[in-house]
Amino acid sequence: MDPNKYAKNAKIDPNSKLSTLISIVSFLLILIGLIGLGIEFFKDGGWLKSMFGRLFESTTGMLMIPVIIFAAWMFNRWTSSPSKTEKSKAGDIPMYIMMAIGAFYLIRLITTGEF
Repeated sequence: MDPNKYAKNAKIDPNSKLSTLISIVSFLLILIGLIGLGIEFFKDGGWLKSMFGRLFESTTGMLMIPVIIFAAWMFNRWTSSPSKTEKSKAGDIPMYIMMAIGAFYLIRLITTGEF
């Protein structure tokens, strides 16, 4: 076992006020994004109903189901790290996407007053 295994993390201060503020803002953006997507998906005539309607209305749409599953699997393989000891930077992409969605819904909430 390498005695200096965590030497690269010696300069990281987890209790700094800036890192705490960034973490709280990131969490709030992700939470706002999840709430906004939940409202869009489950309202009457929302995205979930229209997606399933298009998917199951024809055999061509039903043939897209394996393609969607394969694309989700490939995205998972791309964002996962190859080993347990190292972290892939591509794994942060879904978090940044959710933060962008949260920023969109926050701006929409501020400008229009609704999600």
